[in-house]
Amino acid sequence: MDRLQLLESWLHNIYPDRPFSLSPASADASFRRYFRVTLDQQTLIAMDAPPPLEDCTPFVHAAEIFSRAAVHVPQVLAQDIERGFLLLSDLGNTTFLQALTINPAIANELYLAAIDALINIQKASQANLFPEYNRTLLTQELSLFPDWYLAKHLQFCLNDDQKAGLTRVFALLLDNNLAQPRVFVHRDFHSRNLMVSTPNPGIIDFQDAVFGPITYDLVSLLKDAYIQWDEAQVLDWAIRYWERARQAELPVSSDFSSFYQDFEWMGVQRHLKVLGIFARLYYRDQKSAYLQDMPAVMHHLRQTCKRYRALHPLLVLLDQCQNHAPAAGYTF
Repeated sequence: MDRLQLLESWLHNIYPDRPFSLSPASADASFRRYFRVTLDQQTLIAMDAPPPLEDCTPFVHAAEIFSRAAVHVPQVLAQDIERGFLLLSDLGNTTFLQALTINPAIANELYLAAIDALINIQKASQANLFPEYNRTLLTQELSLFPDWYLAKHLQFCLNDDQKAGLTRVFALLLDNNLAQPRVFVHRDFHSRNLMVSTPNPGIIDFQDAVFGPITYDLVSLLKDAYIQWDEAQVLDWAIRYWERARQAELPVSSDFSSFYQDFEWMGVQRHLKVLGIFARLYYRDQKSAYLQDMPAVMHHLRQTCKRYRALHPLLVLLDQCQNHAPAAGYTF
């Protein structure tokens, strides 16, 4: 049987006397697929995570931990880890991105709710519950930029001086990132993974959660690859997060300018990683939609590099490789 038939058979075993229908709910950058299960007047979500490409265990583990943090995550109603199936409560079908595209005027309401949820997650933080976001993992993510974005996407070959300069910038970024206080990190806390729901927001796609730098998820939220806000608005929300984090006695710097630099430098690490991931999704996984999001990520990256003298070598490299950008509309 194919995966869909296996999923239907599994659901029939759970609900032997209740008819149901399946419809596609969403797909993401992994090999996971999601289906909405309509059962009488109720809807549920079925996750298909085909082994050995995906593992449901981290999702179940993170769902339990995040639910104890008083945030709105899907409830795991049934599971078959061996075959890669989960049955989840349904948090609705409207992401923040969809809602904001229709009505940008609700941005402040949604983002303040997301900030409150993020602080609740961080307040619940404990070591040894999630993998460490350590130097090895952060370095592996940075390597996606030269390997997939520069070499594969731009066909740009670094010379020895450029390699050395990039290595020095990476070391500066890592030193900053690893010096930050550590909390639970969702790792993709952005407009496509936050659902408009009651209570707001519903939070999904947290299976890659780690224990790492406190600014990481705020970067994901405010310097999103899929929706952009002007710098004044980002600064305003960052200040609101910082004030609420201090009230919650989270370990943020007492000096906002120091906190904001940590936020921005964490952003450079994430932007470099995301450019590499988007290129890999296209060339390895044949998912072309992410190419259209590269310019927004590059905009965030260049903006920050311009502001900090220590990051200017990276800005020079971005200028040097600009002429190698593909001709199909994805120039920066």
